Amino acid sequence: MDALRQLNWPLIVVLGIVALARPLARIVFAESSLPTPVIALGMTGIVTLVWALGLGLSRSPNPLLGGMFTGLVYAVGAILLSAILSSALHGRLEGPVADPIAIVPMLLINAVWGAFAGALALVIRRLRWGAWELQRIG
Repeated sequence: MDALRQLNWPLIVVLGIVALARPLARIVFAESSLPTPVIALGMTGIVTLVWALGLGLSRSPNPLLGGMFTGLVYAVGAILLSAILSSALHGRLEGPVADPIAIVPMLLINAVWGAFAGALALVIRRLRWGAWELQRIG
């Protein structure tokens, strides 16, 4: 429980909300000449980089755990955004809220994605400060 209290929650929430640019970009560029997979992969790469840099360059005590929770914040935000936008744009509920069995896999996948970004943050931390743990950074 102490590890959860030590996390930088404002940073985690901000990073999770920033990642909502990913589904918004997909909606905005849906009518463009770019194929949807290119948009999704490009935005996923950008979000992963932002998460890794945010967690790695901050004084967050546990980037791996912070990344996992960042992914969960994003997943919850994406579920809510999907419910709101599908109703507004299509006139009917679509996405995980319409198919609740998809909620748990979505949470798990995004937690793993966040943990991966957290692992990259550890590498960034090692390259930047020469240490894996915050206590050794000073």
